[in-house]
Amino acid sequence: MKLKLVGAIFICVAAMLWGLDGVVLTPRLHGLPVSFTVFILHFFPFLIMQPFLFRRYQKCRRLSWHGFGILLLVSITGGFLGTYAIVKALFLVNFNNLSVVVLLQKLQPLFAILLASLILKEKLSRNFIFLAGAALAGAYLLTFGFKTPDLAGGQALPQAAFWALIAAGCFGSATVFGKMLLRELDFKTATFARYGMTSLVTFLFLLISGTGFPFGSITIFQWAIALTIGLTTGSGAIFLYYYGLQHVEASISTICELCLPLSAFILDWIVNETVLDPAQWAGAGLLLLAITMVSLSAKDH
Repeated sequence: MKLKLVGAIFICVAAMLWGLDGVVLTPRLHGLPVSFTVFILHFFPFLIMQPFLFRRYQKCRRLSWHGFGILLLVSITGGFLGTYAIVKALFLVNFNNLSVVVLLQKLQPLFAILLASLILKEKLSRNFIFLAGAALAGAYLLTFGFKTPDLAGGQALPQAAFWALIAAGCFGSATVFGKMLLRELDFKTATFARYGMTSLVTFLFLLISGTGFPFGSITIFQWAIALTIGLTTGSGAIFLYYYGLQHVEASISTICELCLPLSAFILDWIVNETVLDPAQWAGAGLLLLAITMVSLSAKDH
Protein backbone atom coordinates (compact mmCIF):
# COMPACT_ATOMS: atom_id res chain seq x y z
CA MET A 1 0.00 0.00 0.00
CA LYS A 2 1.18 3.51 -0.81
CA LEU A 3 0.68 4.82 2.73
CA LYS A 4 2.88 2.06 4.13
CA LEU A 5 5.60 2.85 1.62
CA VAL A 6 5.38 6.59 2.42
CA GLY A 7 5.44 5.76 6.13
CA ALA A 8 8.59 3.70 5.72
CA ILE A 9 10.25 6.53 3.75
CA PHE A 10 9.35 9.06 6.45
CA ILE A 11 10.92 6.85 9.12
CA CYS A 12 14.07 6.54 7.00
CA VAL A 13 14.26 10.34 6.67
CA ALA A 14 13.78 10.76 10.44
CA ALA A 15 16.58 8.26 11.07
CA MET A 16 18.92 10.12 8.72
CA LEU A 17 18.19 13.34 10.61
CA TRP A 18 19.16 11.54 13.80
CA GLY A 19 22.40 10.57 12.07
CA LEU A 20 22.99 14.28 11.38
CA ASP A 21 22.32 15.01 15.01
CA GLY A 22 24.78 12.38 16.25
CA VAL A 23 27.69 13.43 14.04
CA VAL A 24 27.27 17.18 13.54
CA LEU A 25 25.07 18.66 16.28
CA THR A 26 25.00 16.83 19.62
CA PRO A 27 28.84 16.55 19.84
CA ARG A 28 28.92 20.34 20.14
CA LEU A 29 27.08 20.05 23.48
CA HIS A 30 29.93 18.05 25.02
CA GLY A 31 30.85 19.34 28.44
CA LEU A 32 27.30 19.84 29.70
CA PRO A 33 25.87 17.41 32.29
CA VAL A 34 24.25 14.48 30.47
CA SER A 35 20.90 14.67 32.24
CA PHE A 36 20.75 18.45 31.71
CA THR A 37 21.51 17.90 28.01
CA VAL A 38 18.57 15.47 27.82
CA PHE A 39 16.37 18.12 29.45
CA ILE A 40 17.20 20.97 27.07
CA LEU A 41 16.89 18.67 24.04
CA HIS A 42 13.27 18.01 25.03
CA PHE A 43 12.15 21.12 26.88
CA PHE A 44 13.19 23.66 24.23
CA PRO A 45 11.32 21.87 21.41
CA PHE A 46 8.30 21.53 23.72
CA LEU A 47 8.32 25.30 24.27
CA ILE A 48 8.59 25.92 20.54
CA MET A 49 5.55 23.69 19.93
CA GLN A 50 3.28 25.69 22.26
CA PRO A 51 1.99 28.35 19.79
CA PHE A 52 1.26 25.72 17.15
CA LEU A 53 0.01 22.73 19.13
CA PHE A 54 -1.52 24.17 22.31
CA ARG A 55 -4.92 22.73 21.33
CA ARG A 56 -3.39 19.26 21.69
CA TYR A 57 -3.76 19.59 25.46
CA GLN A 58 -7.47 18.84 25.03
CA LYS A 59 -6.73 15.60 23.21
CA CYS A 60 -4.18 14.64 25.83
CA ARG A 61 -6.79 15.09 28.56
CA ARG A 62 -8.96 12.49 26.83
CA LEU A 63 -6.28 9.84 27.14
CA SER A 64 -7.40 6.73 28.98
CA TRP A 65 -5.42 5.60 32.02
CA HIS A 66 -3.98 2.85 29.83
CA GLY A 67 -2.98 5.43 27.21
CA PHE A 68 -1.43 7.65 29.88
CA GLY A 69 0.60 4.69 31.12
CA ILE A 70 1.83 4.00 27.57
CA LEU A 71 2.76 7.68 27.15
CA LEU A 72 4.74 7.51 30.38
CA LEU A 73 6.53 4.36 29.19
CA VAL A 74 7.41 5.97 25.83
CA SER A 75 8.70 9.09 27.57
CA ILE A 76 10.78 7.15 30.09
CA THR A 77 12.25 4.61 27.64
CA GLY A 78 12.66 6.46 24.35
CA GLY A 79 12.69 9.95 25.81
CA PHE A 80 14.67 10.10 29.04
CA LEU A 81 16.55 6.79 29.41
CA GLY A 82 17.31 6.20 25.72
CA THR A 83 18.57 9.74 25.14
CA TYR A 84 20.50 9.74 28.42
CA ALA A 85 22.17 6.43 27.58
CA ILE A 86 23.30 7.32 24.05
CA VAL A 87 24.53 10.80 25.05
CA LYS A 88 26.34 9.25 28.01
CA ALA A 89 27.98 6.69 25.70
CA LEU A 90 29.13 9.36 23.25
CA PHE A 91 30.40 11.65 25.98
CA LEU A 92 32.36 8.78 27.59
CA VAL A 93 34.43 8.18 24.46
CA ASN A 94 34.48 11.90 23.59
CA PHE A 95 32.92 11.02 20.22
CA ASN A 96 35.72 8.64 19.26
CA ASN A 97 35.10 4.95 18.54
CA LEU A 98 31.68 5.92 17.22
CA SER A 99 31.51 2.61 15.35
CA VAL A 100 31.07 0.59 18.54
CA VAL A 101 28.53 2.97 20.02
CA VAL A 102 26.49 3.31 16.82
CA LEU A 103 26.34 -0.41 16.08
CA LEU A 104 25.42 -1.40 19.61
CA GLN A 105 22.67 1.22 19.64
CA LYS A 106 21.32 -0.22 16.39
CA LEU A 107 20.81 -3.58 18.04
CA GLN A 108 17.47 -2.07 19.01
CA PRO A 109 15.64 -4.05 16.27
CA LEU A 110 16.30 -7.20 18.27
CA PHE A 111 14.50 -5.68 21.25
CA ALA A 112 11.72 -4.10 19.18
CA ILE A 113 11.02 -7.18 17.06
CA LEU A 114 10.81 -9.34 20.17
CA LEU A 115 8.46 -6.91 21.91
CA ALA A 116 6.38 -6.42 18.75
CA SER A 117 5.78 -10.14 18.47
CA LEU A 118 5.00 -10.51 22.19
CA ILE A 119 2.96 -7.34 22.79
CA LEU A 120 1.56 -6.25 19.42
CA LYS A 121 1.13 -9.83 18.18
CA GLU A 122 2.82 -8.98 14.87
CA LYS A 123 3.56 -12.02 12.75
CA LEU A 124 6.98 -11.97 11.14
CA SER A 125 7.45 -13.70 7.80
CA ARG A 126 10.60 -15.59 6.89
CA ASN A 127 11.27 -12.93 4.24
CA PHE A 128 11.22 -10.19 6.86
CA ILE A 129 13.52 -12.14 9.17
CA PHE A 130 15.94 -12.66 6.26
CA LEU A 131 15.90 -8.93 5.40
CA ALA A 132 16.35 -8.03 9.06
CA GLY A 133 19.40 -10.28 9.22
CA ALA A 134 20.76 -8.77 6.01
CA ALA A 135 20.28 -5.24 7.36
CA LEU A 136 22.06 -6.11 10.59
CA ALA A 137 24.87 -7.76 8.63
CA GLY A 138 25.18 -4.61 6.54
CA ALA A 139 25.27 -2.48 9.68
CA TYR A 140 28.04 -4.67 11.07
CA LEU A 141 30.14 -4.41 7.89
CA LEU A 142 29.52 -0.66 7.76
CA THR A 143 30.70 -0.31 11.34
CA PHE A 144 33.50 -2.84 11.73
CA GLY A 145 34.28 -4.10 8.24
CA PHE A 146 35.59 -7.68 8.37
CA LYS A 147 37.14 -7.16 11.81
CA THR A 148 35.82 -8.16 15.20
CA PRO A 149 34.90 -5.40 17.66
CA ASP A 150 37.89 -4.26 19.69
CA LEU A 151 36.69 -3.49 23.22
CA ALA A 152 40.19 -3.19 24.64
CA GLY A 153 40.21 0.58 24.43
CA GLY A 154 40.50 1.35 28.10
CA GLN A 155 37.87 1.69 30.76
CA ALA A 156 35.76 4.28 28.94
CA LEU A 157 34.95 2.14 25.90
CA PRO A 158 33.42 -0.86 27.74
CA GLN A 159 31.34 1.61 29.77
CA ALA A 160 30.23 3.32 26.56
CA ALA A 161 29.31 -0.05 25.07
CA PHE A 162 27.21 -0.81 28.14
CA TRP A 163 25.31 2.49 27.85
CA ALA A 164 24.84 1.98 24.10
CA LEU A 165 23.20 -1.39 24.80
CA ILE A 166 20.88 0.29 27.28
CA ALA A 167 20.01 2.86 24.61
CA ALA A 168 19.27 0.07 22.12
CA GLY A 169 16.86 -1.59 24.54
CA CYS A 170 15.18 1.70 25.43
CA PHE A 171 14.72 2.90 21.84
CA GLY A 172 13.54 -0.53 20.74
CA SER A 173 10.98 -0.59 23.53
CA ALA A 174 9.84 2.96 22.69
CA THR A 175 9.19 1.91 19.08
CA VAL A 176 6.67 -0.69 20.23
CA PHE A 177 5.12 1.49 22.95
CA GLY A 178 4.90 4.38 20.45
CA LYS A 179 2.89 2.17 18.11
CA MET A 180 0.51 1.44 20.97
CA LEU A 181 0.25 5.15 21.83
CA LEU A 182 -0.82 5.94 18.26
CA ARG A 183 -3.97 3.89 18.84
CA GLU A 184 -5.25 6.77 20.99
CA LEU A 185 -3.38 9.82 19.71
CA ASP A 186 -2.57 11.17 16.26
CA PHE A 187 1.12 11.58 15.47
CA LYS A 188 1.18 15.35 16.18
CA THR A 189 -0.43 14.96 19.59
CA ALA A 190 1.79 11.97 20.39
CA THR A 191 4.91 14.01 19.60
CA PHE A 192 3.68 16.96 21.67
CA ALA A 193 2.77 14.71 24.60
CA ARG A 194 6.02 12.76 24.45
CA TYR A 195 8.19 15.89 24.58
CA GLY A 196 6.10 17.35 27.39
CA MET A 197 6.16 14.17 29.48
CA THR A 198 9.88 13.59 28.87
CA SER A 199 10.60 17.19 29.92
CA LEU A 200 8.63 16.62 33.13
CA VAL A 201 10.35 13.30 33.88
CA THR A 202 13.80 14.81 33.28
CA PHE A 203 12.92 17.92 35.30
CA LEU A 204 12.00 15.73 38.28
CA PHE A 205 15.20 13.72 37.84
CA LEU A 206 17.33 16.88 37.87
CA LEU A 207 15.62 18.03 41.07
CA ILE A 208 15.89 14.69 42.86
CA SER A 209 19.45 13.97 41.75
CA GLY A 210 20.65 17.42 42.75
CA THR A 211 22.11 18.11 39.29
CA GLY A 212 20.17 21.34 39.02
CA PHE A 213 19.82 23.51 35.94
CA PRO A 214 23.22 24.99 34.97
CA PHE A 215 21.92 27.29 32.23
CA GLY A 216 24.81 29.66 32.86
CA SER A 217 27.28 27.04 31.63
CA ILE A 218 25.74 26.97 28.14
CA THR A 219 27.66 29.06 25.60
CA ILE A 220 25.92 31.12 22.91
CA PHE A 221 27.10 28.59 20.33
CA GLN A 222 25.60 25.73 22.34
CA TRP A 223 22.32 27.64 22.67
CA ALA A 224 22.24 27.87 18.87
CA ILE A 225 22.99 24.15 18.54
CA ALA A 226 20.26 23.24 21.05
CA LEU A 227 17.76 25.41 19.17
CA THR A 228 18.75 23.84 15.85
CA ILE A 229 18.33 20.34 17.29
CA GLY A 230 14.94 21.28 18.71
CA LEU A 231 13.64 22.53 15.36
CA THR A 232 15.11 19.86 13.09
CA THR A 233 16.64 16.63 14.29
CA GLY A 234 14.65 16.70 17.54
CA SER A 235 10.95 17.51 17.24
CA GLY A 236 11.05 17.65 13.43
CA ALA A 237 12.43 14.13 13.14
CA ILE A 238 9.99 12.83 15.76
CA PHE A 239 7.06 14.28 13.79
CA LEU A 240 8.23 12.44 10.68
CA TYR A 241 8.87 9.30 12.69
CA TYR A 242 5.42 9.18 14.31
CA TYR A 243 3.71 9.95 11.01
CA GLY A 244 5.50 7.02 9.44
CA LEU A 245 4.84 4.79 12.45
CA GLN A 246 1.09 5.30 11.96
CA HIS A 247 1.26 3.41 8.68
CA VAL A 248 3.83 0.64 9.24
CA GLU A 249 4.40 -2.08 11.80
CA ALA A 250 6.91 -1.45 14.58
CA SER A 251 9.06 -4.32 13.30
CA ILE A 252 9.41 -2.68 9.86
CA SER A 253 10.19 0.72 11.36
CA THR A 254 13.16 -0.70 13.26
CA ILE A 255 14.81 -1.79 10.02
CA CYS A 256 14.16 1.58 8.37
CA GLU A 257 15.82 3.21 11.37
CA LEU A 258 19.08 1.57 10.33
CA CYS A 259 19.40 4.59 8.03
CA LEU A 260 20.80 6.27 11.15
CA PRO A 261 24.22 4.56 11.10
CA LEU A 262 24.35 4.86 7.32
CA SER A 263 23.79 8.63 7.39
CA ALA A 264 26.13 8.98 10.35
CA PHE A 265 28.99 7.39 8.43
CA ILE A 266 28.33 9.44 5.30
CA LEU A 267 28.30 12.65 7.33
CA ASP A 268 31.39 11.52 9.21
CA TRP A 269 33.11 11.17 5.84
CA ILE A 270 31.97 14.64 4.69
CA VAL A 271 32.45 16.54 7.96
CA ASN A 272 35.38 14.71 9.53
CA GLU A 273 36.95 13.32 6.33
CA THR A 274 36.68 9.76 7.65
CA VAL A 275 37.19 7.44 4.67
CA LEU A 276 35.26 4.17 4.47
CA ASP A 277 37.11 1.05 3.42
CA PRO A 278 35.72 -1.40 0.79
CA ALA A 279 34.12 -3.63 3.44
CA GLN A 280 32.27 -0.65 4.88
CA TRP A 281 31.04 0.41 1.44
CA ALA A 282 29.79 -3.15 0.93
CA GLY A 283 27.98 -2.90 4.24
CA ALA A 284 26.44 0.42 3.23
CA GLY A 285 25.18 -1.12 -0.01
CA LEU A 286 23.74 -4.17 1.77
CA LEU A 287 22.08 -1.95 4.36
CA LEU A 288 20.50 0.29 1.71
CA LEU A 289 19.28 -2.71 -0.25
CA ALA A 290 17.72 -4.35 2.81
CA ILE A 291 16.00 -1.11 3.88
CA THR A 292 14.64 -0.53 0.37
CA MET A 293 13.28 -4.07 0.11
CA VAL A 294 11.66 -3.82 3.54
CA SER A 295 10.04 -0.52 2.54
CA LEU A 296 8.75 -1.88 -0.76
CA SER A 297 7.42 -5.03 0.87
CA ALA A 298 5.70 -3.18 3.70
CA LYS A 299 2.32 -4.00 2.21
CA ASP A 300 3.04 -7.69 2.72
CA HIS A 301 3.27 -7.41 6.51
